[in-house]
Amino acid sequence: MVGIKRLICQSHELQEGGKGVRFDLPEVGDRVTGFAVRFDGKVFAYINRCAHVPIELDWSPGEFFDATGNYLICATHGAYYQADTGDCVAGPCRGKRLEPIQVVEQAQQILITLKV
Repeated sequence: MVGIKRLICQSHELQEGGKGVRFDLPEVGDRVTGFAVRFDGKVFAYINRCAHVPIELDWSPGEFFDATGNYLICATHGAYYQADTGDCVAGPCRGKRLEPIQVVEQAQQILITLKV
């Protein structure tokens, strides 16, 4: 496996508990997207796919957090996920988790590494 590193956005584009950044993942499959969010001062990235049914989470592009800014939520199923682990804590997929993407923040940039 080879790791492909790719720039997703600039650090200032991710605000704590705010709007996430979506990105295409052609390396994973057709029409597969990922997203990155900032939570508790750190950046987390996941495949944009609910653990219950493979549908994108955001209710509007980039809107992944619930009203409190503490949980990621699936707009279709109402499943709640911990932002830092991707673990589902409420909803139809409780006990499952989002698929993480390796992400790093360096030199004011957000970069992901995909293993292909």
